[in-house]
Amino acid sequence: MQSTSPQSSVQDQRQQAAAGFHTSETRPAPESDVEFLFTRAIEFRQETIYFIIIDRFHDGDPTNNEGPNPNLYDPTRQAWGKYWGGDLQGIIDKLDYLKQMGVTAIWISPIFEQVEELQFNFAAMHGYWTKDFKRINSRFVAQDQETSLFTCAIFDRLIQEMHSRGMKLILDIVCNHSSPDVSGHKGELYDDGVLIADFYNDTNNWYHHFGEVTDWEDQWQLEHCEMAGLADFNEDNPDFRHYIKTAIKLWLDRGVEALRVDTVKHMPIWFWQEFVADLQSHKPSVFLFGEWGFSKPWDGRSVNFANRSGMSILDFGLCEGVRAALAKREPGGFHLVQKILDLDYLYDTATELITFIDNHDMPRFQSLNPDPAVLRLAVNLIMTSRGIPCIYYGTEQYLHNDTNGGNDPYNRPMMSRWEPDTPIYQEMQLLSKLRRLNPAVSLGSQIQKYITDDFLCYVRRYRDSRCLVMLNQGGATTIDLPSTDLEDGEYRCILTRRTFEVRQGALWGVSLAAQEMVILSYVGERVKGQVIARVQLNGIRTQPGETVVVIGDCPELGNWDISKAYALEYINANTWFGEIPFTETAGKAIAYKYALWRENQPPRFENLVARRWILVPQGTIKWRDSWQD
Repeated sequence: MQSTSPQSSVQDQRQQAAAGFHTSETRPAPESDVEFLFTRAIEFRQETIYFIIIDRFHDGDPTNNEGPNPNLYDPTRQAWGKYWGGDLQGIIDKLDYLKQMGVTAIWISPIFEQVEELQFNFAAMHGYWTKDFKRINSRFVAQDQETSLFTCAIFDRLIQEMHSRGMKLILDIVCNHSSPDVSGHKGELYDDGVLIADFYNDTNNWYHHFGEVTDWEDQWQLEHCEMAGLADFNEDNPDFRHYIKTAIKLWLDRGVEALRVDTVKHMPIWFWQEFVADLQSHKPSVFLFGEWGFSKPWDGRSVNFANRSGMSILDFGLCEGVRAALAKREPGGFHLVQKILDLDYLYDTATELITFIDNHDMPRFQSLNPDPAVLRLAVNLIMTSRGIPCIYYGTEQYLHNDTNGGNDPYNRPMMSRWEPDTPIYQEMQLLSKLRRLNPAVSLGSQIQKYITDDFLCYVRRYRDSRCLVMLNQGGATTIDLPSTDLEDGEYRCILTRRTFEVRQGALWGVSLAAQEMVILSYVGERVKGQVIARVQLNGIRTQPGETVVVIGDCPELGNWDISKAYALEYINANTWFGEIPFTETAGKAIAYKYALWRENQPPRFENLVARRWILVPQGTIKWRDSWQD
């Protein structure tokens, strides 16, 4: 471990070890403070995301089911390619259910107006055949309501009801394509009801016309050719770029806090850099994550996208590792999960990867393994591991349909049960709270302590907060943990309420029943200040005994005295992170740089004059920097 720090930045004594939760006050600045808004960043690493296919969640308003074309609706819910009635009112009706479960952010499938025709017995209930990015699918709103986002009351009510419960809305957006050929119409795009593009009459070059992808390893084809006949936007056209960015900004203005971005590997990274820059200039707090299909840490293109695009990505690599280890029980077991985690250093921000065990494009977890106890372990693993967990709708109710192996569309059944007493529902309540209250889980490093094919133990650590996790997917077993990173004392498992005694930092003779999970949490003192800077540095390799510090021209950063600099926390071989409290210097301009502090050796400084920042008077800000040699 690389944890040695300057004396002034280390707490003199840690609090006595104890399990439990700890809260701290937050002091957000008023929304009208422009300076605050321009530097503020919503911290999504503490969220628990719930992904909803709107049409398949809950029918809150039956009057809108038939929509403009009744042939697209199936009241019997037997035709899997048609609409089944879910709508925005249905989500509103179930917000308390989701809130109680611990959901803090809801990702909804695309809400935009869709093509109202069938293609091969499939309608656009999924939301990925957009017709108008400035109008809402009429099947999701009240029958007598306007669908323009400027006047749609039900969307505003959804935002209001979510915000009143402290929940965030994530909008699923598609910038790569519009619609396929349906009844002789393709790529007809509207701007709040006004036709502006047509694939078959593309006089203004809004679309690519290079046919479908034939070589999925050819990057040019991925970015210029069509997927499954979907009209592929021409990102070189400035009119298209202006339209799509303007439309999404309007949704952000309505209260959307984050964006899930579809098919990001099918557009060049320069487009995404421009897109993110414009959106963050418009709403700096917006958080974005993209779908780079089947990304892996050893896939250099997807890693480069995560590090250079300005948005995070869905963690398909960890998903496949968890499914292989738990659902499929492949040889290697938990080593398949650890193999992915060992490559976290390739990402600049592995702690912001969106983790999941299944979604709308793959069979549900229980279609691979129907055992509910195994599903519970998989959910709890991503709830306590690094990254931001995302739970697919109905998982807590063991929702799945195994027809055709559970492949699309059978991975999108209608939600039918809302029981708050299932084991997954109950434990998500606890683990979502843990993620919010123990910064080690959401912000800290992850260190493997013990591993076999069937047993995994790791500790999450940040400052003096700790969370020790043990998962046993096999039969009853007993292990020794000579090092836990926990202070000595008695701990109570968050899930089982069993007690454990840590002595000299060790746990001896730990017995776990078959498919049991144990979580021991200790929450230390939280960082407090008028302004909190969440600081991350990438691009420096360190040795044991070395610590990255932040030094600057203000008291909080030591007034250029290296012995009083602020020490960061080691996250992985590519990432150092810390929260710096500013009170005396809040609202003032500062200069800072990074240095490598080495005991009994001269420090090593970045090779630059200084970085400069004007601190807001109060609130939370983010610094994301790379070491400069």
